[in-house]
This record gives sequence, C-alpha cells and structure tokens, in this order.
Amino acid sequence: MKKEFIVVRIDASPDGAPYVIVSLSTAKDFKEQSTPMSPFGQGGVMGFTNMDDMIKGLNKMLSGGMGQPGNVTSIKLDMHEYKQLNLAVGDKVFLEITKPESLGI
Repeated sequence: MKKEFIVVRIDASPDGAPYVIVSLSTAKDFKEQSTPMSPFGQGGVMGFTNMDDMIKGLNKMLSGGMGQPGNVTSIKLDMHEYKQLNLAVGDKVFLEITKPESLGI
C-alpha cells in the first residue's frame, strides 16, 4: 500500500536525543485545514446544551479542533535520515507499507 502525505510539522525530540518527529497529513486533510473559516462559522468557540455534547465536543477539539489537522501520522527519524531526506514543511512525501509473505508456515 502506498499513500501520499504532506509534511505539516517537524519537531525536535522532547528529551534532546538526536532524532526528530515528522508529522504528516493527507492532502485532503491538509486542504480542509487550510480552508479559511467563515467569520460567522465555528471559529473556536463551542456551545453546549448538555454534558454529553460537551464531552463529544471536547474530544473533537482535542483531536483536531485547535488548528491542527485531525488525522496526523507521526514518524520518528534519526538525524542522519532527516538530513538525507532534506524534508521541509509543505513537502509532499509517499509512505509505502508492505507485509512480508510467510512461506511454509
């Protein structure tokens, strides 16, 4: 399986180790995030009528409502890999996932 992503964020390791965290988003999610919101639409203020709605809204906000894309894939790269790839925010990348075939088992 091969999927296309866009680099949305590159972070240094939180503990100072020699690696970076590269956050990826699909092109569709990236376009939805960068679409400007209507001034009369949901601009970060959420109204609730009961506790259930508040919990659902809070989960949605924490998973992607704070200006971050909702579906983010993160990859940990060591500094050698990061320098070799020469990645920057906004770059288009492809991830390929394959499963080895087991023979005779």
